[in-house]
Amino acid sequence: MQKYMLKGCQVFLAHVTTEEAEGKSEKKRLKNVPIVWDFPEVFPEDFLGLPPTRQVVFQIDLIPGVASVARAPYRLAPS
Repeated sequence: MQKYMLKGCQVFLAHVTTEEAEGKSEKKRLKNVPIVWDFPEVFPEDFLGLPPTRQVVFQIDLIPGVASVARAPYRLAPS
């Protein structure tokens, strides 16, 4: 990893652990997340439930019997 850092590459490190389910709701609160402190107007204190049903239902109409496109996705990074 240090070899890539010395070359100037971005390096990401993740540490994944398991923990007991007991008390999980007490530890994981929205107010304990640092990004919520920066943008309190975006995160409401209470959720009143599910959002109301909307008049417009979003769906993608597919043409029956048509095969999906068999083509490799384009590259995002130059090779």
